[in-house]
Amino acid sequence: MSEKPKIIVVLGPTASGKSDIAVKLAKKINGEVISADSRQVYKGLNIGTGKITKKEMLGVKHYLLDVVSPKKRFSASDFKKLAETEIQKILNDKKVPVICGGTGFYIDAVLGDKQIPEVPPNLKLREKLEKKTTEELFKILRDLDPDRAKNIDAKNPRRLVRAIEICEAIGKVPSHFAKASRDKTYNVLKIGIKTENEELKEKINKRIKKWFKQGLLKEVQNLHKKGLSWKRMAEIGLEYKIVSLFLQNKISKIEMLQRMQTETLQYAKRQNTWFKRDKKINWFNPKEITKIKKITEKF
Repeated sequence: MSEKPKIIVVLGPTASGKSDIAVKLAKKINGEVISADSRQVYKGLNIGTGKITKKEMLGVKHYLLDVVSPKKRFSASDFKKLAETEIQKILNDKKVPVICGGTGFYIDAVLGDKQIPEVPPNLKLREKLEKKTTEELFKILRDLDPDRAKNIDAKNPRRLVRAIEICEAIGKVPSHFAKASRDKTYNVLKIGIKTENEELKEKINKRIKKWFKQGLLKEVQNLHKKGLSWKRMAEIGLEYKIVSLFLQNKISKIEMLQRMQTETLQYAKRQNTWFKRDKKINWFNPKEITKIKKITEKF
């Protein structure tokens, strides 16, 4: 019986340093990186998503970056299909797939740890829900499915609407399905990048300042000029939502920076909550690269 192909997953909250570690590991083990980030799939969303640059890739091939227009919807189901294709390509080239990202639902979907419900869009329900505030949407979801409400991005109206839509159709958002083909097909090593709260807070604040120096305001302005609506910007992610509010003169510059820092830290905490339920993750500090390489070599 031939040995099962190996997949390495590098995961962690925003600003934890996982992209850098994924590149170092890929170089060490003849791997290629598949990005598992729900916003880095979009073209033109570079600074505000912390998308890795060509220089930072150090020659390592990356997949599932810049695959779709931000005007279009991209789901976990879309990600799963594309990721499975890329995994097979990498394996066919006798290389190791390294999945790297912070979108836990995407990672779980491609590894078979999460069920993706095949629930079609309910346009009538969506029209009704889109009139409600984010807070109202979160309360509706919490009443319908408290478990899903605990780990969803409570500030993302698009995800809240979709979760409510699924609940209305099948009763609740499924959390797990019986370990399916993924566990039988691959050997998976999960490496989590952990950072203490104060250090993570400092990293996030530093990163946000860097983004503004790099031209985040201009990036958002350009996206809007190219036809991306303010409403769609708010759906895509908190960084784009907050900057777009400032550009519409709805909040001040100080409030924009404060909200970016506070809400990004809250988002990172939600990511950690999601990941910490998985007991198969091997956690390391980003500085422990030697230990990370050792566990990878033994795998």
